Amino acid sequence: MSTLRSAALAAGLLLLPLAGCGGAADAPADTASEQVGAKSTLKLQDAWVKAAPQGSMTAAFGVLANPGDRPVTVTAGATEVAAMTELHEVVKVDGKATMRPKEGGFEIQAHGTLELAPGGNHLMLMGLVKPLRPGDEVSFTLTTADGVELDFTAPVKKFTGADEHYSGGGSGDDMGGM
Repeated sequence: MSTLRSAALAAGLLLLPLAGCGGAADAPADTASEQVGAKSTLKLQDAWVKAAPQGSMTAAFGVLANPGDRPVTVTAGATEVAAMTELHEVVKVDGKATMRPKEGGFEIQAHGTLELAPGGNHLMLMGLVKPLRPGDEVSFTLTTADGVELDFTAPVKKFTGADEHYSGGGSGDDMGGM
């Protein structure tokens, strides 16, 4: 009987760590699925970039869609075709449409969208390292406040309109039909 009792005790001890892991794993699994869900919810639809010559500035547009249950804030953007990428908004200054960095980033409400459009919010590409011609493709990475990254590719298109002016660092440069 003591051999049987020892075998049962040994089996119970072997199963104990597994039972402990099951309970502990349940909580992180829920958190992980929320994080995975956050990673997969934000989308950029109908993305495009305005054609521009090397060394100049241009912008990227589209619709940020958040089908998730929590707001998402985009805090940064990056692309290899520009020395610097910033999140910008357009405001009226002395009756003139002026671009400036968007403080706090772009917040997309749960189950909501945010349009990135000429004359409004957009991704500003400064110091283009090569010309962007209609038909080219540009790769981007957007980063959210919680560190999640969204990679996307946008076609380059010819666009004239929205006579905005850049007011970052006091340059006041005309964007030439940005």
